[in-house]
Amino acid sequence: MSRADKIFLENCKDIIENGFWDTELDVRPKWLDGTPAHTVKKFCIVNRYNLKEEFPIMTVRKLNFAAAIDEILWIWQKKSNNVNDLNSHIWDSWADENGSIGKAYGYQLGVKHKYKEGEMDQVDRVLYDLKHNPHSRRIMTNIYTHADLSEMNLYPCAYSMTFNVSGNTLNGILNQRSNDFLTANNWNVVQYAVLLMMFAKVSGLEVGELVHVIADAHIYDRHVPLVKELFDKPQYDAPKLVIKRDVKDFYDFKVEDFELVDYKYSLLGKKIEVAV
Repeated sequence: MSRADKIFLENCKDIIENGFWDTELDVRPKWLDGTPAHTVKKFCIVNRYNLKEEFPIMTVRKLNFAAAIDEILWIWQKKSNNVNDLNSHIWDSWADENGSIGKAYGYQLGVKHKYKEGEMDQVDRVLYDLKHNPHSRRIMTNIYTHADLSEMNLYPCAYSMTFNVSGNTLNGILNQRSNDFLTANNWNVVQYAVLLMMFAKVSGLEVGELVHVIADAHIYDRHVPLVKELFDKPQYDAPKLVIKRDVKDFYDFKVEDFELVDYKYSLLGKKIEVAV
């Protein structure tokens, strides 16, 4: 079994059996038919993935790997806040008539800031420090900008990354305020594992551990039966992730540079409805 499967299923079991239901609360999210989308949740789940040992993608259901990579490049490489720059429709529900999601996600990473070394955005600052000051304890990003929240169509869920180098190994902590577990948990893990790998490669470092900290880990009411089906699905060993080109510049990475070798998975066979 993939370690990602083990972590995911253990978390789901804990949330369903021991979590708090918000059924009696007036909740913000709605299903497409207008029904309130209630959840069962656990506070503060922390998961660790050793990327030296295996690539953390689940096998109990198929994950759209190419779309996940495309989205992380849309945010971190293109620094875009427009869905027209994205090759999927996962953000369409939060976009305006021009395709913009407001001052959110990629927009925040692309804002220039002044440093003694010159003006840089958050991504370029990380890349600079990993090459010039890798053992700094200050290598991090944060896109939860309170001054701009009123102009964001969706507040950032995965909002902060902290990068830390031990010897020649790059590790990272992903902080997430909220996580729709069935829809997005492994999606986010895969994305930020690949992001760590990209940053390590262009910085001459080895990739190490990804730590995922989730403040509110929840399963929506209509997702619970689907999650329970996953407990009985066949599980497979994790595939190997291959970066097919010797890329030297983070901004040269493309979706097709990443290949999963021997990715076996079970099919859920049902569409996962997303609450908005």
